[in-house]
Amino acid sequence: MSPDVTEELPTITNLSDLVGLLGDDVYIRWSKGPDADAASTSRDSLTGVDLPGLSASPLRVEPWWEDRSLELWVARRLFDYRHLRELRGPDVRAWVLRGEEVGRGPDNEPLVRCRQPLAWVADSALSECEDMVNAQHSDEWGSLDRSSSDR
Repeated sequence: MSPDVTEELPTITNLSDLVGLLGDDVYIRWSKGPDADAASTSRDSLTGVDLPGLSASPLRVEPWWEDRSLELWVARRLFDYRHLRELRGPDVRAWVLRGEEVGRGPDNEPLVRCRQPLAWVADSALSECEDMVNAQHSDEWGSLDRSSSDR
């Protein structure tokens, strides 16, 4: 990966463009970007154990989703971990990568090796995903933010 790959990545500004990237080996990652991740892997925040890959959310559409909205599928994948920006700092952003799954993390999330960074995800797309999720009016579903739960 070239040292300036982060600067060269295109930026996806809406969910329909992100839907165009859906695939079995496409993932969303929240971090400082591919350059920052190139020489590292994720770490289990409970134990500090280095994991064999980078934590990421798959964009692969599951068969049970059938013919439902692909934009809603993508929106919920982004919505799940949007709290990581606040938790890990302002330089943390959502980005899309093509990767190879190398294991599963402690939350059963895919751990991947990045084969190709594809794009950044703009705040406008994140706002669109939040609007779509909120429009579902579900009181039983929400972010996977552990910091907001009672301990």
